[in-house]
Amino acid sequence: MHVNSLGYHEIYLNGVKVGEDVLSPAVSQFDKRSQVLTYDVSSYLKTGGNDLVIWLGMGWYSKGLPGVVHGGPLVKAQLEQLESGKWNTILKTDETWKGRMSEYATIGDWKAGRFGGEMVDGSKIITDWTIEKMNLLDWIPAIKVEVPGHQVSAQMVESNRIHETFAADSIIEISENTYLVDMGNNLTGWINVKFPVLQKGQEILMEYCDHLEDGNFVDRNQKDIYIASGLGNETFQNKFNYHGFRYIRISNLPEIPSKESVTAFLIKTDYKMTSGFECSDSEMNQIHDMIFYTLRCLSLGGYLVDCPQLERLGYGGDGNASTPTAQIMFELAPLYNNWLQAWDDCIREDGGMPHTAPNPYPAGGGPYWCGFIITASWNTYLNYGDTRILEKYYPTMQKWLGYVDKYSETGLLKKWPDTDYRGWYLGDWAVPKGVDQKSEKSVDLVNNSFVTVCYDYMQKIANVLNKTEDVQKYIQKRDALKNQVNQTLFDTEKNIYGDGYQIDLTYPLLAEIVPEQQIKNVEQSLYNEIKQNRNGHFACGLVGIPVFTEWATKNQDVELFYSMLKKKDYPGYLYMIENGATTTWEEWDNPRSYIHNCFNGIGSWFYEAVGGIRKDPGFPAYQQVIIQPQIPEGITWANIIKETPFGQLVVNWKLEGQEFNLHIQVPVGVKAKVMIPENVKSYLINGEKGQLKDDETFVPVESGSYVLNYQL
Repeated sequence: MHVNSLGYHEIYLNGVKVGEDVLSPAVSQFDKRSQVLTYDVSSYLKTGGNDLVIWLGMGWYSKGLPGVVHGGPLVKAQLEQLESGKWNTILKTDETWKGRMSEYATIGDWKAGRFGGEMVDGSKIITDWTIEKMNLLDWIPAIKVEVPGHQVSAQMVESNRIHETFAADSIIEISENTYLVDMGNNLTGWINVKFPVLQKGQEILMEYCDHLEDGNFVDRNQKDIYIASGLGNETFQNKFNYHGFRYIRISNLPEIPSKESVTAFLIKTDYKMTSGFECSDSEMNQIHDMIFYTLRCLSLGGYLVDCPQLERLGYGGDGNASTPTAQIMFELAPLYNNWLQAWDDCIREDGGMPHTAPNPYPAGGGPYWCGFIITASWNTYLNYGDTRILEKYYPTMQKWLGYVDKYSETGLLKKWPDTDYRGWYLGDWAVPKGVDQKSEKSVDLVNNSFVTVCYDYMQKIANVLNKTEDVQKYIQKRDALKNQVNQTLFDTEKNIYGDGYQIDLTYPLLAEIVPEQQIKNVEQSLYNEIKQNRNGHFACGLVGIPVFTEWATKNQDVELFYSMLKKKDYPGYLYMIENGATTTWEEWDNPRSYIHNCFNGIGSWFYEAVGGIRKDPGFPAYQQVIIQPQIPEGITWANIIKETPFGQLVVNWKLEGQEFNLHIQVPVGVKAKVMIPENVKSYLINGEKGQLKDDETFVPVESGSYVLNYQL
């Protein structure tokens, strides 16, 4: 059965739901594209008459959003049978079908801060799905409607599924007939509530929030309503909407519910979790696990959202900030294929890009947001090795860079105008107190450093695609922009770029903008900024965190980075945890959202620095890796698992005194370079003595299991 719905759908055959998917299909830009899902329904059929129901809900197909007509939801479907090697159409949707209003109605209009929820009328719930009983219900003929032309394609990303179940942690009465349920963790998904005996027509209100302020519920305009049938054994469960929450306020209930009667379900896209990290420092494990879990809460619908409770938008800035971490932790090739298709669908004729994809309405951001089409495509290729994604979106990347050229008349990219599909012009974002993220010098520095990186990626992409002339073109553009940044945004007296903030100094170092003779001076300025001006804390935001993480990993500044992670006061990750965080926040302090994708970019450090697993440049998809654990004082062992496209790569190490023991497992098809510290010349590998020559720095190994021992 092929189903193309505008809005969510579920399929029922003879009263049994087909498959385990929920909230299908994945997101798309409805004025440009909708998606088809295909189900094998053969095992659900029976001899004789069969009862087939398509259950619909609006979701993003909500009035007023791009491409939405007739108020939605809408559906096309057809059932086909393979017989003697030929597909025959058994039935398809048309005016002979019948429809009825279900017990579920939408609350809210799916715009920022207005996602509402669902109203369920218990008296309309179908309890008997036999054809005889279904025929007794009131049905009306289905209406055939015309929709604007758009591309229809098969959904190529896993659907959403329920992945974890939570029992209520506590329930307290906060006023008469009103109760506060604490699920113990933030999560994205549904609830199930079993009610005591209710009176017919009694309305139970359930509201949701991600945190309390001074012990009080924070209204997030997320709510569900259940209207009782009065028949007993009544239960509410979501179907076509979801929430981001930890707390549920239940009102108009005559008695306090038991903890066993309230259940929550974590829902995410059904990708595989392909990594694991644990070390001797329990606080590092807490930070890692919080980021790992947060990203699971943000990946529903075939893309990464900024937050599930307030906006649900696929911001490119948030995506860029978390992509290196997310693609290490999870198998996200299908998800990024789906998401990048939405970006491609959203580019405008003049090359302008929105800040989110899909792009249902204007949202804030800057070049770091728009350039996701380049950076995410390149990172997806590096992690999964599929050149088709580069081939498909290369023209779109070029088109956007043409738009960048238009606003780079002086050689530097400067502020472009707001449009009806995007606003603002950010550099960094969500920085801590004491940093002026709106400073023109800092904004210019961040954005031009990012464009430099885009040009560098473009010459690499062109090289992979054998576009020789383009390679040279983008190298020239990259080098010219580097020179322009140095001439315009570098203060030779202070040895700083921009305003000298952490990101202003780190980004030119990472992008290799800083001339070689100035690197030591700029690094010293960065260390002074961190240690003297910021008391050893992070002092950057959504853009700065992944930039600083990547630079610290490449520069092997493991002691510095580790010391910053260990800070328990504001701003920092342990500060979040000390203040009750189970998912990362939108801001370092007093955040609007407590389930957010601003600060998850440090996650790569646990694998690439402490774990020491880095992809070797020129060998995508982990065909060749560099293994070089960075060991901060305070961590004595670490165990890391990374599932590559070739199989599982394992790195376990332990430091006992000055003796370093390294155990690695390399899958078939992967080669590894095990880096040996400069002062170490001899080592044991699987019990046999090895010797490095004067010009050697690594031990090459192929697939297999190895134990290396040496003295540091």
